[in-house]
Amino acid sequence: METISGRWVALATVAPVVWGTTYLTTATWLPPDRPLFAATIRALPAGLLLLAVLRRLPTGIWWWRAAALGLTNIGMFFPLLFLGAYRLPGGLASTVQALSPLVVMTLAWFVLGERAGRRRVAAGVVGAAGVGLLVLDAAARLDPLGMAGAVGSVASSALGFVLVKRWAAPVGMLTLVSWQLVAGGLVLLPVGLLLEGPPPALDAPAVAAFVWLSGAGTVLAYVCWFGAIDRLGAGAVSLVGLLNPLTGTLLGVAVAGEAFGVAQALGAALVVGGVLAGQRGLLAPVTARLRRLTAPVPQPCPTCPG
Repeated sequence: METISGRWVALATVAPVVWGTTYLTTATWLPPDRPLFAATIRALPAGLLLLAVLRRLPTGIWWWRAAALGLTNIGMFFPLLFLGAYRLPGGLASTVQALSPLVVMTLAWFVLGERAGRRRVAAGVVGAAGVGLLVLDAAARLDPLGMAGAVGSVASSALGFVLVKRWAAPVGMLTLVSWQLVAGGLVLLPVGLLLEGPPPALDAPAVAAFVWLSGAGTVLAYVCWFGAIDRLGAGAVSLVGLLNPLTGTLLGVAVAGEAFGVAQALGAALVVGGVLAGQRGLLAPVTARLRRLTAPVPQPCPTCPG
């Protein structure tokens, strides 16, 4: 059982690690100041392509459930996330996002009856503190609208994660993701056209960046993420999301030459420790094996008979 759970936790890490590339990709190759356009292109084409391949539409109650999931996980989350990212320093935005596991645990308790326990809550607090050490700038400027966007994105995605667990989908996870991407993309499309105008011209690097964000950063990441939530619970998987800002920080150091000192090293250790501590029971087999390997070998008794 622990091995199966461990595999799903490992699969869940795919999502935040891939999402951690979003900041660098967006800042380097995407058109500036077009968050709604970026969110729409990230969601709608991939959703329509999946829908064309899978050829499965919602039925009955799942029409409005798919719309609700698409709105919370895509249609509201993406623009609110970009609003916070554009109006807040990256460190402050990431620190607000690091509170997501605690929000998910709270909603999971009320909606699903999942009790996180003191250990998992403490792991969430430790992980959030680690993210703060990684990225937070003491001179960060507090923008009220940006903070509202960042907090709103946390609340929207937390509700969406819990609802994915609450509503057991009658289809495979790839189909469920396609429904959400189409529903969320259709909400974003008219809003983006109204507020940002016609789409900008895209060069080859921008097209490649959108292919990456849409394919790996959206389809692959959400299939892994929602699949893990469905099997392990929203609270446990949400802690894995703390690897998102850790990945972004390490990429910034490796690619952009950003500083990485003692505070960042301590923050990284706290993030990893919080993620591991929150996966209840998964480390038990490893601990037991280490104990067996380090236990003293029984010595034969020279005076005992036989």
